[in-house]
Amino acid sequence: MLGDLIGEEQGETTGIRVLATDGGHPAMETSFQAAGTLLGVDVKDMGTYESVVRADGTLFGEGQGVLMTQDGETVTWHGSGVGRFDASGAVDWRGALFFETVASRFAQLNGIAGVFEFHVDGNGKATAKIYEWK
Repeated sequence: MLGDLIGEEQGETTGIRVLATDGGHPAMETSFQAAGTLLGVDVKDMGTYESVVRADGTLFGEGQGVLMTQDGETVTWHGSGVGRFDASGAVDWRGALFFETVASRFAQLNGIAGVFEFHVDGNGKATAKIYEWK
């Protein structure tokens, strides 16, 4: 069941690299940085994901990253999702994140999936919301 909103962030793309163009389906690597909150705690998020444009024009992506608090606690994440381009060149992603941490205030994340909405506009500005999935 989709649960509470557990995180929100805003950021931007910091790098893009083409990995392959096999069969006319480009694979790209995108890195980003963002700032926001996770379980009400201020965090910075750094991540990289690989995406492939599929035959129908949608995207499939997988990524990983680390969320860090101001005092050095970390939460790592792995995720995957699907994306769709809109007419303006923006991409809307939907998918799931899986967390790992030893930080006690984030311990509940070890046993859940986070369902995300991630929007990247045509200029590389990004916003995200993460919901708990129990």
